[in-house]
Amino acid sequence: MTQMTMILKNVIAILFCALYISSSQGLFAQEKGKTLFNDYWQFAQEDKITTYDEAASSIRSWREVTLPHDWSVEGPFSSEWASGTGFLPGGIGWYKKTFSIADYDPDKSYTIYFDGVYKNSEVWINGHHLGKRPNGFLAFHYDLSPYLKASGNELYVKADHREYADSRYYTGSGIYRNVYLITQEKQRIQPWGVFFTTPEITANRAKINVQVAIQNDAPQTVPVDLNVSLQDAKGNVVGERRMESFLPASNYNQETLSFSVPQPQLWSTEAPYLYELKIEVFKDGESIDYWEDKVGLRSFRFDAQEGFFLNGENMLLKGVCIHHDAGALGAAVPKAVWKQRLTTLKELGCNAIRMSHYPHQDYLYDLCDEMGFLVQDEAFDEWEVGKNKWIEGWNVGTPGNDGSYDAFKEWGEQDVRDMVLRARNHPSIIMWSVGNEIDYPNDPYSHPVLDEGRNPQIYGKGYQKDNPSASRLGEIAGELVSAVKAVDTSRPVTAALAGVTMSNHTGYPDALDIVGYNYQEYRYEEDHGNYPNRVIYGSENGDALEAWLAVTENSFISSQFLWTAFDFLGEARPWPARSSGAGIIDLAGYPKSDFYFRKSLWNEEPMVYLAIADKEENVHRRRMLDAFWQGNPGDTKWVACYANVEEVELWLNGKSLGTKEIIYDSKGMPGWKVEYVPGELKAVGYEDGKEVATFSLNTPGSVDHLEISSEKGEADAYSGDSIVMLDISLSDRNGNLVPNSDQNVRIGLEGDAELLGLESGDLRSHEDYQASQRKTYKGRLKAYIKIKKEASDVNVVVESGNLSRKLSF
Repeated sequence: MTQMTMILKNVIAILFCALYISSSQGLFAQEKGKTLFNDYWQFAQEDKITTYDEAASSIRSWREVTLPHDWSVEGPFSSEWASGTGFLPGGIGWYKKTFSIADYDPDKSYTIYFDGVYKNSEVWINGHHLGKRPNGFLAFHYDLSPYLKASGNELYVKADHREYADSRYYTGSGIYRNVYLITQEKQRIQPWGVFFTTPEITANRAKINVQVAIQNDAPQTVPVDLNVSLQDAKGNVVGERRMESFLPASNYNQETLSFSVPQPQLWSTEAPYLYELKIEVFKDGESIDYWEDKVGLRSFRFDAQEGFFLNGENMLLKGVCIHHDAGALGAAVPKAVWKQRLTTLKELGCNAIRMSHYPHQDYLYDLCDEMGFLVQDEAFDEWEVGKNKWIEGWNVGTPGNDGSYDAFKEWGEQDVRDMVLRARNHPSIIMWSVGNEIDYPNDPYSHPVLDEGRNPQIYGKGYQKDNPSASRLGEIAGELVSAVKAVDTSRPVTAALAGVTMSNHTGYPDALDIVGYNYQEYRYEEDHGNYPNRVIYGSENGDALEAWLAVTENSFISSQFLWTAFDFLGEARPWPARSSGAGIIDLAGYPKSDFYFRKSLWNEEPMVYLAIADKEENVHRRRMLDAFWQGNPGDTKWVACYANVEEVELWLNGKSLGTKEIIYDSKGMPGWKVEYVPGELKAVGYEDGKEVATFSLNTPGSVDHLEISSEKGEADAYSGDSIVMLDISLSDRNGNLVPNSDQNVRIGLEGDAELLGLESGDLRSHEDYQASQRKTYKGRLKAYIKIKKEASDVNVVVESGNLSRKLSF
């Protein structure tokens, strides 16, 4: 590219940004003047350039990127990196954006808002250093106003992820979440300055409190009027309050407005009804700022004896833990992809999500509000001392100890406070967690009790006197809990404990409102007896039947949070594995057999499912089983049945192999020993003698064609772009999936569209995630394609060998 071409390209980008910033203010926005700031960034990975002066003067090889952007997932996978973070690289990344602002006004306020930058981010505007944020999972914002000008602004962002083995799971690298520019008047609602609560709710009336913090940057006191209203889903105002306020010079004022809503429609997991909260600020009769968002009216409580109640009704939390990545997309996952994933969880019967082990993307909480998921939001995986980070493979070799702990003393309380401020208006969130497995025995904290008793999770043998004392757990927890309650007392504060035996000898559990137990089901009954006022719940659990029975058979236990919903990058076994297979759904979003076992426990809709094992002892390895009826004639197969009906009858090529009562126990899954014969294997489920559910497996033939289904997500509210998700299958002439003849699939695009990634679900594939082709895994492949806002006549060509399909969008 010639220098003149580069100059012209940059000029076009600047003009586009100027037009975009001006024209999109207020459109789709929840805050006045809030615009997406994701386009026309430039990126360079320069591990040896550590200062702004060096970056501004020395970097020549910039490439254009659109945010969100995760450079680690661009790879390549290599055994030289760490298993904990998926054998993917880290380094130092520099981002630069040159922009102008149409109708620039020096008397206005301009704020840059980052939803997350991993990690140790630093930001400069026009050469002025705005600040540093070590935590890579938290949102933060800076005031640009003192340094901004009408044109030629240069914004630089540095992300320092040289400590690539700094986590027990995949983090991603760079500006991997949305960025927004917010333009407001000098008198304006503060970022995170609105707090909506429902302190009293009955069937006839809901009391509403709305706390609003308004900033005044003017050097004189300013009178303003504040109006708050609540609208139902039809746009009817159901509650409103207006008041006068005075803003002190160069300071802020916080007001609380209260009103009541008659006959409230309550938010629940089955009917997640949302109202629209609107706040407007007036000066001299003119509207100068507004804020609006969806909110829900609900009440909930945890009880030490009876578990969890939502809107007065006792219910079980059927939860899953999730990480923020999605295979090929790394940590930069579009909203439409997460919506598809959450839809799969709804099919499962899931009603709760644990955001492990850090705050997640902003829109994920919106989706939980809209779709009816209860949420535990979590802050940290380590505090003041680093945990073990596996380099060679999970629990293999010598671990490293890089991490986030070195910033905890300075930033820990602000980090947890900012997590709460950012998300506290979401009705889905029912608890704040200040830490995950901080008390993992000997990793790093220790206590003499580790020389006795039962400690199922422990690093090393017994008490390690040279390790940090476990007494610190209660001290630090108390400080973090206070930081949370300084900004929200409407939700309980919790943590997920791994070493309950040890923590019971400290002040840690007592510092918490409710106490999460990770894989400690065997302690439920004993600890409930010893600590009858302690609210105990399952915060992270395995998939065994016994783990679920520990919930259903103990009325004081309210939940199970299954580890995990989805396979995820990182926490890998030794190379060549590079991802965790802990999920009941694979990296591409396809359910595994264990998904249907869980569905039979959690979902009341009649269902039946078959999974096949070649050895009887493998029947319990549900995540490892497949629903494929294939083999050699005469082979012995063990057919496991997952169902929530009374009886299931198995048929092979029209011949009944018998009926079995569906009773789950620890001795084995209900099922049949079958001599393999090609054809149709069919299960029929019965209730009261009536057929209510069926499931069939057919022996596949050779690959005949590409079976493709597509889902196009809603256009993004800010950018207008859409995400298309293609499910590509190798199919025989009868439409059956062919799982054992994997082959390369190529994607070609015609029109204004971009291939974001191809994901097969293969945990050991080292193929380039940036490539336009990938090998199927067990006959399937997922493609993620972004279609630009103004695009028309976009064609997607899918090819594999002599097979080809063309789809238009």
